[in-house]
Amino acid sequence: MEKIVGQSILDSLETQFAAFEKRLNGQSKSAVHAVRKEAFNILMGTGFPGPKNEAYKYTNFTRAIEKNFELKDANADFSLNETQVNGTQIADLDAHKIVFLNGHYSSELSDKIEVEGLKIESLEAELKANSELAQKNFGSKANFTDDAFVALNTAFSQHGVTIEIADKAVIEKPIVLYFIGDSSNAKLSYHIRNIVVAGKFSKATIIEKFDTIGAHKSFTTSVNEVSVDESAHLRFFKIENDTTEAYHISNIHVNQEANSNFKAFTFSLNGAMIRNNLNVKLQAEGIETYMNGLYLLDGKTHVDNHTIADHMMPNCYSNELYKGIMDDSSKGVFNGKIFVRADAQKTNAFQSNKNILLSDSATVNTKPQLEIWADDVSCSHGCTTGQLDMDALFYLQARGIQKDKARAILLKAFASDVLETVENKAIKEYLTTIIKKRLEI
Repeated sequence: MEKIVGQSILDSLETQFAAFEKRLNGQSKSAVHAVRKEAFNILMGTGFPGPKNEAYKYTNFTRAIEKNFELKDANADFSLNETQVNGTQIADLDAHKIVFLNGHYSSELSDKIEVEGLKIESLEAELKANSELAQKNFGSKANFTDDAFVALNTAFSQHGVTIEIADKAVIEKPIVLYFIGDSSNAKLSYHIRNIVVAGKFSKATIIEKFDTIGAHKSFTTSVNEVSVDESAHLRFFKIENDTTEAYHISNIHVNQEANSNFKAFTFSLNGAMIRNNLNVKLQAEGIETYMNGLYLLDGKTHVDNHTIADHMMPNCYSNELYKGIMDDSSKGVFNGKIFVRADAQKTNAFQSNKNILLSDSATVNTKPQLEIWADDVSCSHGCTTGQLDMDALFYLQARGIQKDKARAILLKAFASDVLETVENKAIKEYLTTIIKKRLEI
């Protein structure tokens, strides 16, 4: 019998899941927990992805977890002070703020949100109430049979938020989710599940940000299951600027309905190992989807972006732009897939991945993919990897600009295509400040 990959992790999880079920009391008989149990059983039967798994070929998260973590429940004790917590937040951002400490919702630090057309609840409260929202959406989009880490999150997650945006509601201020971890005394691991439902003709912006404070390693997973109803407009930001000891797996699964507009922004700026899965289904006509990503890496940071734009119906548009700058011994991975199903005539789908390597030891593995089963479409994809344009660098130096300054100017110009897609001024300034500092402008 072939050995299951990650068996040592599974042995530990089996004991933890039994203890987890005992703590649930009446919830153990709920519809949501039935989904949890199914996910856990599949995980125990299939194990974690090994080095031969194509989807994780360049990102061996299983080995990283085996080496560094026991995946115990996060300790609810939180020792960070107010100054440390405030330091994780985006300056000058006027937003509805939701704060989690070590994975647990903090009512004291979160805003009391009373906005017409907006309902935000902790996932824990929704699960305890066995609400219709939780039953309908938990596990409905993030397929745990396809990915062991989605199964892990599905089996163990009980914290996060549910966000309901009513039909025709326009939420002027962004909704920002701060997940703050304290690894100052021990290693940290926890799992987050968010459910987002944007009603017909609604408009909103959501920001998800993970931060860990402390010298010990951390491992977090987040799964977002997002419904974008007819003619709704939703912006979703993922900002990753954690410590060099942070390991994070993100899954954003989105279903779009007719004439809806969804824009995703993924900024990966620091961490030990990061995996971002973004999966969007365009399942009606007239949909627009935008995927924008920037990864600015140095040291030994490893970032892997996997994206899917699944065109299922006619007359839809998707545009994807990911750019990467790799320095030192950092590593980038990009795998972007566009599917155009047989019914998806008149599809317009475009994908571009561009990378700059600043050192001989930095690497990137990029694999754009396009699968088309329709005949009346306009699609393109491509990738480039190289170094800075030496002619442009020489041109700037010839005009009296020092080499380091000229180099930084060119790199900022390279990243600006993605930054310019950010509409919110405070978010753009926050990201620009980090990038300028990193590029030493």
